[in-house]
Amino acid sequence: MATPQKKPASTVDYIAALPADQRDALEHLRKQILVAAPGAEEYFGYGLPGFKYHGHPMLYIGAAKHHCALYGSVPVGFKDRLKDFTTSKGAIQFTPEKPLPAALVKDIVKAKCAEIEVRWPAQEKKATARKSATQATGKKR
Repeated sequence: MATPQKKPASTVDYIAALPADQRDALEHLRKQILVAAPGAEEYFGYGLPGFKYHGHPMLYIGAAKHHCALYGSVPVGFKDRLKDFTTSKGAIQFTPEKPLPAALVKDIVKAKCAEIEVRWPAQEKKATARKSATQATGKKR
C-alpha cells in the first residue's frame, strides 16, 4: 500500500516537491515577481505559493502535470501579449521550455500592483485624510 503524500504547507515545501524543470521555472518566476513588486510579501494560500501587495493577494504560482501557471485575474490589455500561451480568466499557463517573458511578467505584476493601489488605497493616506478632515471641522469622530 502506498503512503499518501503529505500536502505542502509552505512555498519551500511546494517548490521542493516539483520536478527539477518546473522547480527551476517557478523559482525564476518567483524572483521576477519579487523584483517587479518591491514590498510584496510571499505567503502560502489556497495550497499555492502566493504574493500579497499592501496586504492584499496579488498572484499565485503553481504547477500541474504538463504545465506551470501564474494564477490570479489577468489584467486588462494583455490579450495580444498572451496569444502564445493558454489563458483563462484566472490563469496563464506556460511550460519550463517556454516560460513567460521577463518583460511580460514585470508588466503583469506592475498592473496587478496598480489595481490593488486603486482598489485599496494605502491606509496611511486614509488616516491622514481623516485627521485633516477632523482638524478642518474641529469635531472628533
